[in-house]
Amino acid sequence: MDSLQIDSVMLEDTGLSLQLADGSPAYFNYYWLRDNCPSSFDRETRERTFDIFHSQNAPKPSAVKVEEQSLVVDWEGEAHQSRYPLDMLATYAYGERRPDPADLPRKPWYSDHYPDVCRVSHPLLLESNEERRRWMEALLVEGVAIVTDMPDTNEALTQTGLQIGQIRPTFFGPYFDVRTHIKPTNLAFTSKALELHTDVPAEEYAPGIQFLHCRANSVAGGLNLFADGTAVANDLREIDPEAFRLLAETEVPFYKEHDGYDMRSYQRVIELDQHGEVSGVTISQHMADIFDLPQRTFDTYYPAFVRFGKMLQEEKYVMRFSLQATECITFDNHRIVHGREAYSATSGERYLRGTYTDRGELRGTYRGLVSEGRFK
Repeated sequence: MDSLQIDSVMLEDTGLSLQLADGSPAYFNYYWLRDNCPSSFDRETRERTFDIFHSQNAPKPSAVKVEEQSLVVDWEGEAHQSRYPLDMLATYAYGERRPDPADLPRKPWYSDHYPDVCRVSHPLLLESNEERRRWMEALLVEGVAIVTDMPDTNEALTQTGLQIGQIRPTFFGPYFDVRTHIKPTNLAFTSKALELHTDVPAEEYAPGIQFLHCRANSVAGGLNLFADGTAVANDLREIDPEAFRLLAETEVPFYKEHDGYDMRSYQRVIELDQHGEVSGVTISQHMADIFDLPQRTFDTYYPAFVRFGKMLQEEKYVMRFSLQATECITFDNHRIVHGREAYSATSGERYLRGTYTDRGELRGTYRGLVSEGRFK
């Protein structure tokens, strides 16, 4: 049909145009309008209950008007009227992503950050939404936080993880014990030095948030090493844009092979978010597979890869400290690289118990704490 002016709304074949509350013009597709009628969503489950796949014909309005700051549409062939607040329409008028309270700017940090690491008490974390919010905000913004006053129990780690989301198993199982093993399946299970790395990159989707609960630490040596991978990647982008581009665009293989499993994945060493900003890194020399790209690619890729790896180890980036019993360090496994110095296994006891949750659940739980959502 030709454009038709009804009231203050212009009807076209595929959608309508109207002025929003601030006077700006906007166009809305009929499919989108019918699919997103406020009545399409269940108020209890907050899920969509209308299924546009069951519609026999393309949606068309039979009557349209603007009334009391709402667009009111009667739909042709349906005994249904939709009412859209103009401020709701304004949110979706220009194809911009819905505002996300968990999309917080990251704050890079360097080797002097340890005194300023966010610390929350385990008992308070379990009872205070404000402490949970402060803790999760630190994980989103700085990528690392320490939970103090942890009981010397397996349950304490589970309780802490469940404050964010469900425990996320890997091929190591739902939990792992970092101590010297007689037949180790990972360098972490020895007393040897452990280079800076992110965990389980051989998984197609590596877990997002890592928890390391220190149950005992009386050994000589074994300092924890932590660095902010985004800070290093941001600096690489400034000093060597081409190296940065190669690491952000090229997928390289990682693996974990042992009796009973053969894990493989391809990952980009530098991860970018929807804004083009560095959101994380994936790097692990002990789980890097034999790179199987065309050999000429390595003429430029390897120098970039090695430069970044050397930068990660520079003193200006690496935070060195000793995690104490009753402390649990929590961190973004897609952002923070971690390792440890070698220690003497016979000088005392060193035992950390670890687990993971997902980064998406961190963001989801944080949103639930700081915003009302759309359907309350």
